[in-house]
Amino acid sequence: MDAQEAKKLSFNLITLDPDENCPASLVTENITGKFNDLEKLSILNEKSDVISYELEHIDIEAVKKIIPPEKIFPSIKVLEIIQDKYKQKLFFKEKGIPLPFFKEVKDISDLKENIPVVQKARSGGYDGKGVVVLKTEEDLKKAIKVPSYIEELVDIEKELAVMVVRDKKRNTVVYPVVEMVFNPEGHLLDYLITPADMDEKVYKEAQNVAVSAVEALDGIGVFGVELFLDKMGRILLNEVAPRPHNSGHYTIEACETSQFEQHIRVLADLPLGSSRQIVPALTMNIIGEPDSFGKPVYEGLNDIMAVDGVNVHIYGKKLVKPFRKMGHITIVDFDRKRLLEKANFIKKVFKVKGNRSY
Repeated sequence: MDAQEAKKLSFNLITLDPDENCPASLVTENITGKFNDLEKLSILNEKSDVISYELEHIDIEAVKKIIPPEKIFPSIKVLEIIQDKYKQKLFFKEKGIPLPFFKEVKDISDLKENIPVVQKARSGGYDGKGVVVLKTEEDLKKAIKVPSYIEELVDIEKELAVMVVRDKKRNTVVYPVVEMVFNPEGHLLDYLITPADMDEKVYKEAQNVAVSAVEALDGIGVFGVELFLDKMGRILLNEVAPRPHNSGHYTIEACETSQFEQHIRVLADLPLGSSRQIVPALTMNIIGEPDSFGKPVYEGLNDIMAVDGVNVHIYGKKLVKPFRKMGHITIVDFDRKRLLEKANFIKKVFKVKGNRSY
């Protein structure tokens, strides 16, 4: 999606990915190789004027050996803070950003003494992986056996996200607050709706906390900032992703400037675009069915594409697996009730299955 925006300005994107058929290869020159392959990183560096990343799980030391620090955005310093989520928490606590209570896990007693609690892996987690909720001692058998930390089980009113963009001159734009609802099975985003339905003062506070977090990092780029609104009215930072983010996909259809165009503008040192939202939107993940495996089969595609305001983005992944993210759908409509009705229709008729049993 970055590359699609880059093409509008006649920029070329080169990607480094272990999969020669990765989705980006449809529109980029792809260098096939592991993210820590020094030879392939050197080729990427030689061919590129500026470099960014769209996932956090990369080998920082390998990148440091090859890519000059002034060439990569967000900076490697930002990635070093973000990559270890416990260190990320410590950093934001020192900067005065509001957070849930958290504590490093040293042994099983740290879990047992703090039940109910959420255990999170310090690194490697994404899309709900590396997170377990421990409500009783019986749940301790589900505890993850990797370096981790615990976080208070927040009494959540709403889960929120805000996209923040900051350029090399430290100009900042902030997008509307989105409200997220998660799939209880795969712990992936089920859908998000924007603008979030909430008190204006709390809405502004959520945007302010998001901007403050990015400014604390001195971040340059596009940042997805996830937040909690608890039942006491507190806005608490959950985590920050230093890249275009699932919670900003709606910006393609619903805002004057998409998060992906903003990313290209930052990298090319062009003025930031407007983040104004033109129409309310709801975004849903396209995920594989629980028993799906093989070549993806998209059932009901014709039915949903016949509905006004439905925009389907299929990423081109060659293999579907249970709960694997295969794309997203954004619905736009000026009536919030109709957004939800259309989303419910899509859930009923649209399925991603595989051509062989799992």
